[in-house]
Amino acid sequence: MAFLKEFKEFALKGNVMDMAVGVIIGGAFGKIVSSLVNDILMPPIGALIGNTDFSQLRLDISKFRDMTSSAVHACLLYTSPSPRD
Repeated sequence: MAFLKEFKEFALKGNVMDMAVGVIIGGAFGKIVSSLVNDILMPPIGALIGNTDFSQLRLDISKFRDMTSSAVHACLLYTSPSPRD
């Protein structure tokens, strides 16, 4: 029972509750933005371009992703502290 008591004390701290509320609001905001883009912005743009269906549009970014991941890795190695003896 001590575990449940300690967990309850931890979960009811302000930072944990704030983070939980932020995650829930962030998830809802993501759905709102997706709906706005898919249902409001893209249909008129598709109509102006010539009845384009953007749902089938795909962009292969694997080469770009590989380049950027290498660059990010190099930056992290540069900025990370060296291991101590």
